[in-house]
Amino acid sequence: MKTGTSERPDLPVAVVIGAGGMGTSAARRLGNHYRIVLADIDARVAEERAAAMRADGYDARHHRCDITDPASVDRLADAVAAAGPLRAIAHVAAKSPSMGTWREILTLNLIGAAQVERAMLRLAERGTAAVFVSSVAAHLVRDPGPEAIALLDDPLASGFFEALEELVAEQTPAVAYSLSKTALNRMCVRRASAWGRRHARIVSMSPGMIATPMGAREFAGASRSAKAELLERTPLQREGTMIETADAIEFLLSSRASYITGVDLLVDGGVSAATCFPEEGRSRP
Repeated sequence: MKTGTSERPDLPVAVVIGAGGMGTSAARRLGNHYRIVLADIDARVAEERAAAMRADGYDARHHRCDITDPASVDRLADAVAAAGPLRAIAHVAAKSPSMGTWREILTLNLIGAAQVERAMLRLAERGTAAVFVSSVAAHLVRDPGPEAIALLDDPLASGFFEALEELVAEQTPAVAYSLSKTALNRMCVRRASAWGRRHARIVSMSPGMIATPMGAREFAGASRSAKAELLERTPLQREGTMIETADAIEFLLSSRASYITGVDLLVDGGVSAATCFPEEGRSRP
């Protein structure tokens, strides 16, 4: 981890996990109020983006973290604790369906997120808040059934993959993505009481079609037709922007959201609502 000339020792800490487009956008927004620890598995990317923030006057540090490795997550927690009192966590790291296999996506998106949640809870104090970025896919997937849900609720258990693969027949990256995000939303509901005992909050935020580098990759890949159809069904008739997701993350981590915990916020341009009521989309205004 590096510091720079913009260091302000009076600032509380926000850790942003994932230095991609949405994560960097969130880090820059949160940098108006917090010292930033920007974590990513790619140390070069994290270092470059933290350095660019420092050049613009932010107090930003970087840290390499592989969230699929418990020891690496523990080292991140130690680095965050050394940086100052933790007030905000924005967990953005994830793989989209075109970026990995069934197991790789579940490992990063769900097991990694669960390990981050446990580690950051140990640092939570009164007023700390965590946002785990999920996806509208969690709201569009078919119910996998109670047995699969029970397994997804405990992704750190021994034999997780073997047990899940006995229940889920379609082991594709797209299914892994939807299941991982369903489980992520449930984690934030289930763990609200544990965070509340520390006078802290935990929520998820589910973006829809957002114009990000990862989203552009999906549009260019095998799922492009499904993505185009989803965009066509979006009531606001456009993609969202990373500024809009940063707005939502900033709000959920702020004192303005101080009585909001254990829930998911959809930032999807209305596509989930339109999917629930498709006949309205065919009606005249």
